[in-house]
Amino acid sequence: MFVDMKSVYLLIATLLASLVVKAQIGYKNPILSGMYPDPSICRVGEDYYLINSSMGYFPGIPISHSKDLVNWQQIGHVLTTDEQLPLFSGMNGISGGIMAPTIRYNKGTFYVICTNLSVMKNFIVTAKDPKGPWSNPVWIDLPNFAIDPSLFFDEDGKVYLTVTPEFGKLEGIRLAQIDVHTGKLITPLKSIWNGTGGWHPEGPHIFKKEGYYYLLMAEGGTEYGHKVIIGRSRSIEGPYDSAPGNPILSHLGRAMQSSPIQGVGHPDLVQAHDGSWWMVVLAFRHYNNHHVMGRDTYLAPVEWNYSGWPVVNGNGTLALDMKVKTLTLHPFSEPPTRDNFDNGKLELFWNYINNPIKGNYSLSEREGYLRLKGNVSTTSEGKQVTFVGRRQQHESFTAATELDFAPSNQTDEAGLVVFMDYRAHYDLYIKNLKGKRTLILKYTLGSIQHLEKQIPIGNDPIVLKVEGSKNHYIFSYSQGNNEYKVLGKADNKYLSTETNGGFTGVYIGLFATGNGKNSVTNADFDWFEYLHK
Repeated sequence: MFVDMKSVYLLIATLLASLVVKAQIGYKNPILSGMYPDPSICRVGEDYYLINSSMGYFPGIPISHSKDLVNWQQIGHVLTTDEQLPLFSGMNGISGGIMAPTIRYNKGTFYVICTNLSVMKNFIVTAKDPKGPWSNPVWIDLPNFAIDPSLFFDEDGKVYLTVTPEFGKLEGIRLAQIDVHTGKLITPLKSIWNGTGGWHPEGPHIFKKEGYYYLLMAEGGTEYGHKVIIGRSRSIEGPYDSAPGNPILSHLGRAMQSSPIQGVGHPDLVQAHDGSWWMVVLAFRHYNNHHVMGRDTYLAPVEWNYSGWPVVNGNGTLALDMKVKTLTLHPFSEPPTRDNFDNGKLELFWNYINNPIKGNYSLSEREGYLRLKGNVSTTSEGKQVTFVGRRQQHESFTAATELDFAPSNQTDEAGLVVFMDYRAHYDLYIKNLKGKRTLILKYTLGSIQHLEKQIPIGNDPIVLKVEGSKNHYIFSYSQGNNEYKVLGKADNKYLSTETNGGFTGVYIGLFATGNGKNSVTNADFDWFEYLHK
C-alpha cells in the first residue's frame, strides 16, 4: 500500500501544533502556593522576577524566576545576612519583619524597596544579578514611619517614592522624589490619592501608559474585604481620578462569597514581552471559613478598555482554573520531594525563625545529617529558637523526617512542629522523662497547652510524620521499620489566621530546645520529605 509521507508529515505537524496551542491555554492558580504574600514583579527582556514578603523568617524576600508568568522557580533570597535583615524577636511576633517589598529594574540594576517592621524603617537594596549578591540596605529618610514603599522611574530620569502612612492614619497615599543612592527625599511627601474610601488604602504602585500616570493599590485590609483599585492622572502629583469600574478586582459580594479564593488584593502589574498585560495579587484559599496556608500569589490577565482603564480577567474576579491564553509555557522540573541533607547547604525552601544562631545548625558535623543544637528558646518563645522549616503549600500533604536523638537530661527536646506562630503550634517531639526516652504530642493554643499523648520509645532512630487534610493534621510515628502508629488528630482551624490573626501561614519545621538552657544533646535529622496530592 502506498503511503503519502507528505500527508503523514502534515498530519504530525498539525497534531504537534494543536498540542502547543493546548499547552498555552489555561493555567492553575495560585502560581505560588503557600505563604507567598504581597507579590511584586518586574520583567527584563523575556525573563520575569517576582518577590514576596517573608515576615519574621530568615533569609528574607524569596525571589523567583519565570519565562511564562505561570511556572516559577525560586532562585534565591534578597536578604541573606544579618546586616541586611535585622529581625528582633518579640516585636510584632512572627508577623513582624519584612512586609510588602517592591522589585523594579532600571538601566541594568535591580532595586528592591521594603519595610522592616522589626526596626520600623524602610530601605532599598540593589543588585546587578537577581540571584545576588544584593547590597546592604540604604535606609530611607522619612519624617514619619510609613509602610508599603514602591519606586517609579520616570522617563525624565527622576525617581519617585510612594508610601502608605502608618496604619490608622488618614493621609492617603503619599509621593516624593527620592535619591535612590542615599535614601534622601528630594521633595517633601505629598498626599496624592485617598482611594475610594475603603479600609486601609495600601500597597501603591505607579505605572505610566499613553501619557497617564496610573496609581494601582489595594483597599479593605488583607482579609475578606480586600480589593484592587486604580486611579489615573496626567500629572504624577495628581489629582488622580478613580476608575469608573472600581474595584477592578474583588471577591466581595454575594456572587463570589462561595469562591474558595478570598482576600484578593495587593496587586502589581507587568507588561509581557508579547505586549500582553498581567496582574499578580495575593489571596488565600479558605475551607470552612478558615485558612492555614497564609496568602498565596495569583495571576490574572489584564486588558485595557477603550477608555484606557484596565479590566482584570474580563469580569474582575479570579479562579483556581484559569481558562485563558498564556505565554508559551516553559515549565521547570519538579523539585525533589526528599532532602537528604547531603548538599552541604540547606535548600532554598528552608527558613529560620528570626536571625539564626549559626552555630546551632550544621550539615558537616555528622555527614548526611542536619544537626540541630537547642538553646534557651522554645517554639513558644521567639528568641532565635533553633528551628528550620518550610511552608505548607497544599491542603493535602504528608511530611516526615527521621530523627536520631537520645537526650540525657530532662530539658532537651527535639522533633517535628506544625507552626503557625509562637502562640499556635502542634509539636511532636522526643524528651527524657524520668530516665525514659519518651515521644510526646503537644498542642499549644494561646495560653492553653495540651499534652495529647506521651509514650515510651526505644533508642533507635524514629520517623515522625504529619498528614494534612482539609480539616485536620494527623500525627504518627514509626520505629525499626514498623508500620506507622497514630498518636493524635487535631483540627487545623486552630492554626488558622481567623483564629490567631497575623500575616503568616503554617510552616512544617524541625526544632530543638533546651527549655531555658543550652542543650547538651545534639538532634540529628537524617532526611525530610514533603509529599502532596
